[in-house]
Amino acid sequence: MATGGLLALLDDIATVLDDVSAMTKVAAKKTAGVLGDDLALNAEQVSGVRADRELPVVWAVAKGSFVNKLILVPLALLIGYFIPWLITPLLMIGGAYLCYEGVEKLAHKFLHRDAESDHQEQLPHALIDKNADLLALEKDKIKDAIRTDFVLSAEIIVIALGTVKDASFATQTAVVSAIALLMTVGVYGLVAGIVKLDDGGLALIRSTAQSVWGRIKRSLGYTILWFAPNFMKILSIVGTLAMFLVGGGILLHGLPHAHAIVHQAGEIVGPWPLVGGLLKNLVSPFLGLMLGLIAGMTVLIAVTLLQRIKGS
Repeated sequence: MATGGLLALLDDIATVLDDVSAMTKVAAKKTAGVLGDDLALNAEQVSGVRADRELPVVWAVAKGSFVNKLILVPLALLIGYFIPWLITPLLMIGGAYLCYEGVEKLAHKFLHRDAESDHQEQLPHALIDKNADLLALEKDKIKDAIRTDFVLSAEIIVIALGTVKDASFATQTAVVSAIALLMTVGVYGLVAGIVKLDDGGLALIRSTAQSVWGRIKRSLGYTILWFAPNFMKILSIVGTLAMFLVGGGILLHGLPHAHAIVHQAGEIVGPWPLVGGLLKNLVSPFLGLMLGLIAGMTVLIAVTLLQRIKGS
């Protein structure tokens, strides 16, 4: 009897772990879009720091991110347990904010290029100026990065909680905690690698060996130095696109009758020759992208009007 009870307990534990693993994979896929944006933003915010201070700054932001998760995860789980109906509105708010942030980034880039250029020039000047307070500069960058991380972490956790809202509280706790931990370690591990790419390239270029291996190392170093800034640009573009896809997708699936609209649109383009199957799979992302752009512009206009009213 005791052996049978132990085997039954082990079987139950294995089943729970299997459910947690499967749900964690689903949650990870749904939060991957926000992860791209989180990665791009944090890599951008750490850039401009002295080379010998890059990793300490990344570590400081990572510690702040862990503190954010310690606040957000219990709060999200309490909401899911006591007021689960609030999860969908929070998801919609998070989706709208993502879309707004994406449009705001585009507007700032294309409508305020002079201001962006001045901002980019400030950091090199501060680094050259011996009288500049580099410690204060680092602290400001760390605070900004942790504040940004708090918003993005909240979105990741709410999205993860939304994927397991029908599961047991224990499963919710395990999945959301796993996502929070994996995202933090993954994001800041990658950020640390990205900000040190150029240093790795310089180290390879400085190789003085005249052997074939030495020439390969120098060629690889030049390639890395070319790749690093272009990778940052690509990462920024992908992160902005992910804002609209993820935010718009959340809004689309939260709207009444959205599933029927997506299904009907898919039925219209599905029979088209050659490209019908591809277009049918792209209907939902495309509609989410369009809705994300519209929602982001609407929120940006509302925020701008409120700021002007407040300023006047």
